Amino acid sequence: MTTPAADGFTMPGEWAPHARCWMAWPVREETFGGPEALETAQRAYAEIAQAIARFEPVTMVCRQADVPEASLACGKGIEVLPMPISDSWTRDTGPSFLVAPGGRLAGVDWVFNAWGEKYPSHKHDAKLARRLLKRVGAKRYDAPLVMEGGAFHVDGEGTLVTTEQCLLHPNRNPGMTRGEIEGLLKAFLNVETVIWLGEGYEDDETDGHVDEICTFIRPGAVLMLTTDDTADPNHRIFQDNVERMRKARDARGREIEVVTIHQPNRRTRPDGRRMTLSYTNLYLANGGVLMPAFDDAWDRTAFQTIRRVFPDREVVQLPAADIVAGGGGIHCITQQQPAV
Repeated sequence: MTTPAADGFTMPGEWAPHARCWMAWPVREETFGGPEALETAQRAYAEIAQAIARFEPVTMVCRQADVPEASLACGKGIEVLPMPISDSWTRDTGPSFLVAPGGRLAGVDWVFNAWGEKYPSHKHDAKLARRLLKRVGAKRYDAPLVMEGGAFHVDGEGTLVTTEQCLLHPNRNPGMTRGEIEGLLKAFLNVETVIWLGEGYEDDETDGHVDEICTFIRPGAVLMLTTDDTADPNHRIFQDNVERMRKARDARGREIEVVTIHQPNRRTRPDGRRMTLSYTNLYLANGGVLMPAFDDAWDRTAFQTIRRVFPDREVVQLPAADIVAGGGGIHCITQQQPAV
């Protein structure tokens, strides 16, 4: 099995310089709850794209029939690229980009099964990583692992963080042991240490994606979601994850600095399921941080925390509840391509 590690490729941290940001135009009414909600989500995606375009190039992938609509909504300066898609979450459906000494670009093409076969019509998204890598002329590595980009974070120095709930879920890789999964992560992302958190956000449709609860600030430091409400199911989950992180050591042997950020107040969908409102679900652009706002009492405090932990970046806070209505956040709808 040829792996990126054998060829010298590794995945940089998200703060490394980007060549562009990849996004995908929302198309599935079922994801957002009907045609009106889809239109609202499209406006939110366009606003995020416009904000990121202040810092780095943005390419919006969309179906051929949606090119006029997407182009008009996104405006000048944002490339709209016709390509078959099933849904609009490029963090999970796009490639995990890698770089190697000498300025070489590659990417991992994970097996995508729509978060455990939750959406039967995902054939185009299962091929998106392959198509994007071909588009940019990057080498492709096929990983024999059902995986999504939002399920893990790396620090660029050999450390990866993920959750047991997601990667060990039987709807992803049944029959595969934790050790086998960890071995594939190390081989295809060229990491040395895997930090396993427990569960993810309550009612997370992705079965516990780590980007909803945690993100690296820099090597050796993470931002983690917490709550002081002991009656909230997330309290136990978040407390356990923070304790695991504080006990862990990264690939360099360092204790990991944990900065906490309070979750937004609980909000539910019409069917009673909790919305995964999270301030860790953000995007690091070249010189900027695009973070969510939810018209929530904790928005201001979260903004101050993000500005404190990213002092050299401009922090832009944008409404994101209409994106979360579809099951994800700002990090979920974006995928950075490293500059080489």
